[in-house]
Amino acid sequence: MLKNVAAVVLDGVNPFELAVVCEVFGIDRSDDGLPVYDFAVASAEGPVVSTRAGFSMNVEHGLERLEEADLIAVPAGARYGSREYPPELLKALRRGIERGARVLSVCSGVFVLAEAGLLDDRRCAVHWHDADQLARSYPRLTVEPDVLYVDEDPVITSAGTAAGIDACLHIVRKEQGPEVANKIARRMVVPPHRDGGQAQFIERPLPRSHGDTVAEVLVWMERHLDEEVTVEQLAERAHMSPRTFARRFQQETGTTPYRWILRQRVLLAQRLLEGTDETVDAIAGRTGFGNAAALRHQFVQTIGTTPHAYRRTFRGPQAA
Repeated sequence: MLKNVAAVVLDGVNPFELAVVCEVFGIDRSDDGLPVYDFAVASAEGPVVSTRAGFSMNVEHGLERLEEADLIAVPAGARYGSREYPPELLKALRRGIERGARVLSVCSGVFVLAEAGLLDDRRCAVHWHDADQLARSYPRLTVEPDVLYVDEDPVITSAGTAAGIDACLHIVRKEQGPEVANKIARRMVVPPHRDGGQAQFIERPLPRSHGDTVAEVLVWMERHLDEEVTVEQLAERAHMSPRTFARRFQQETGTTPYRWILRQRVLLAQRLLEGTDETVDAIAGRTGFGNAAALRHQFVQTIGTTPHAYRRTFRGPQAA
């Protein structure tokens, strides 16, 4: 159970990446019925730590704080790919894994995990700018340069900057379920789940501005997921040729109309499995899959489990 979280910082830490971990795990949201984590920031290099933004901060805890953490987060920092790391920090990270804790890196924090040997024979994510350097420096790991995060439990690595939010919410989703993760995301005003990689292939689009040319069509599509539609029909609704519509859709959402609809249908199925007692057949009809077999196939392809298993996991004894 995820209850105790510690973020460990070095000189030159990036304020934003540290703030991502603080925002997800360090804010008391009990007024929304959300869990409160025992959160702290720990320093690996003394009580006063410099930041990449030019200011310093006082840190109350040292490395001893990591010994009780269920999750240890290592935010990014300046020159993390070309500096030495305190040996005691590397030992503390290894001890954390040995006793069953998870370790998370945000952006270039992955270099610390790699130096500790936690990524040997594992896949990992990093900001695209650092992918080549990481692969050259640590040949035993495998860099996935086009993803937002990689979960090689108990080691989770995320790509640049905001991808740390995705990784943190992913951990919450694994531990406390999608409802908790979604509520935290809503409080943070971020999408609860982004699919795709650093090229921003986001199949669940962010809120759109009035200048988006396919925005109204997206709203219509989401309200009619149970209907079969063609690109030609969508293009007509957008007052474009099918070719122009397909190009604009790709530019503004990072995916095709078919893949967008498919992902939205799976997301709707997830919500119905979590929050209703409807049968899988009924949910298949409401989500446009037509029958339980088709829903099961796409659900397994996308989520990695069956609708029945998903419902049992996230509804427990309440599952119909």
